[in-house]
Amino acid sequence: MAESQVVAGEASAAELRPLQIEMNGINVISDSERKGHPRDLFWPWFAANVSVLGLSYGAFVLGFGISFWQAVVVSIVGIIVSFLLCGFIAVAGKRGSAPTMVLGRAAFGVNGNKLPSVISWLLTVGWETVLVILATLATATVFDRLGWGGGTVTKVIALIVVVALTIFGGVMGFDLIMRMQSVITIVTAVLTVGFIILVIDKIHWSAVSAVPSGSGQALIGALVFMMTGFGLGWVNAAADYSRYLPRRSSGRGVIGWTTFGSSIAPIFLVVFGLLLAGSSKTLSAAIAADPIGALANLLPTWYLIPFIIVAVLGLVGGSVLDIYSSGLALLTLGVRVPRFVAALIDGTIMTLGAIYVVFIAKNFFIQFEGFLITLGVPIAAWCGIMLADIMLRHRDYSERDLFTPSGRYRDIRWFPVGLIVVGTFIGWGLVTNLNASWLTWQGYLLSPFGLGGKGGAWAFANLGVLVALAIGFLATWAFGRAAVRAQEAVPLEPAAANA
Repeated sequence: MAESQVVAGEASAAELRPLQIEMNGINVISDSERKGHPRDLFWPWFAANVSVLGLSYGAFVLGFGISFWQAVVVSIVGIIVSFLLCGFIAVAGKRGSAPTMVLGRAAFGVNGNKLPSVISWLLTVGWETVLVILATLATATVFDRLGWGGGTVTKVIALIVVVALTIFGGVMGFDLIMRMQSVITIVTAVLTVGFIILVIDKIHWSAVSAVPSGSGQALIGALVFMMTGFGLGWVNAAADYSRYLPRRSSGRGVIGWTTFGSSIAPIFLVVFGLLLAGSSKTLSAAIAADPIGALANLLPTWYLIPFIIVAVLGLVGGSVLDIYSSGLALLTLGVRVPRFVAALIDGTIMTLGAIYVVFIAKNFFIQFEGFLITLGVPIAAWCGIMLADIMLRHRDYSERDLFTPSGRYRDIRWFPVGLIVVGTFIGWGLVTNLNASWLTWQGYLLSPFGLGGKGGAWAFANLGVLVALAIGFLATWAFGRAAVRAQEAVPLEPAAANA
């Protein structure tokens, strides 16, 4: 009872101020600013994953050549397991009250952590760019259906609006994001239910049930794709939104609310998307070119405006979290600018990338899948290392030493840094993205390992992601214990000990 009263008191002392620019960067959040409860994590994670893009994943998963029921199983397992990883890493946020990539310094060293920080930055900037692209293309498709023109002018205006919303949220910071996500959650949930009701008659069970079963290799490939498309795309940001919680908050609550908030919407959306995609090969093909806009063709004209609202808001909900975390990753790399300036820098890169894809590049899904799997390998290795490191720790992080190369966490810890390199090398050797010309070099270990080469049955199983995750976790669990114990044997400085 006394503990809950302390938490409540801390929460009431620091209210949300959504219209003030957040001045915190990668620093440790002070006791006076910690606030909220684990259940508050539901809102940002639900809003970031309620996007109708989840419906399109139904077509993506069936594209691996598996049946409806096989796809249901791998989708549910992939979503829950991958977001459970986010939940475990989010616990470090409430224990250390610092961004995810700063907490990674305990595992990799203050400067050794720059390698995973670069990977994290690339992944989050890539994801925010993808979400902005999807929102822009979806708006153009809907406007074309309405007869308002879906050409260059529409795309330019849509891009400006989506970019403005994303950058505004990223610049303002944590408090506005938490408020935005609660609104996005409610609006998108209601309008998504409306979409489902209107298109449910497009489902033809006879066609869905007739989709043939796939091989074990195809199942593994689909599972890995779901994991990289959902939870593994967020693990490197998982602690960024739990770091404001009081240290006494329930660890189980952090894990549970992060996993539940992240998973619940994608599970329903992907299963419904499987039913739609399995009912129409034409729809599945259209989704590959325009994952969101293709869904608009199923709707009556009068619901197109609500649809584009839910589509854009859902995608913005994800892109706002990404731009916030990408800015923090940039600061962790040592870029000496205020947090909101880092968000502006990433917003500029995001905008340029979106312009290129929307107006120049083609074959969106091929590039999207290649991006997910390629960066999914090193981030899986990092995730394995972080999970083991967090599980091995029994004490809070030393705030001072997270920013001091000469402290207990050292400058560079070569063993975990080497694990990322080794895990990535082996992982890339066991994945293929042959349809993306810039990634044909991957898969170089499939033949030496007796897996049939780049044209064999295991070529598209994406084993490299799972192998990288396992290498990072098992090696750290087996050989990292002594290093963690040595770190924790050093007494915490008085300020941290009293926190």
